[in-house]
Amino acid sequence: MGKFSRSFLIAAALVALPLFANESVPKHIDWNTLADVVFKEKYYAQTKEWYLFPNFSDNVKNLDGKYVRIKGYVIPLDVDNDIYALSAYPFAACFFCGGAGPESVISLKFAGKPKKYKTDQVVTFAGKLKLNDKDINEFNYILQETKEWK
Repeated sequence: MGKFSRSFLIAAALVALPLFANESVPKHIDWNTLADVVFKEKYYAQTKEWYLFPNFSDNVKNLDGKYVRIKGYVIPLDVDNDIYALSAYPFAACFFCGGAGPESVISLKFAGKPKKYKTDQVVTFAGKLKLNDKDINEFNYILQETKEWK
């Protein structure tokens, strides 16, 4: 291989390296992005109750199944069973207290056993975003394979 060919290959590898490195970096999203949803009440016959069902915008739909990261307030739901949510707002103003909508909370499904998080601890998490517009027993946003992002 000639000197020119070797130099060209090295230069091409150096240019391509950042492209491959970015594949493992989750896309940063924020709560404003997730707020791009419209809710409509629908009657759920099994429970004989009305629920808010989301109609996600195209921008939000494009995030479904994507590796993302988002910063928010941790809301422990059941610490003994490692069930946590991430909220756009602290506990006193979050969805559970009636101060915010369902678009402001994400269910965290950890990849492994998580460390113990405290209420209102501000943390950035990464994982695969799943949109939920059918299961009333889950949040509308679910972060699968969740890991803390540093």
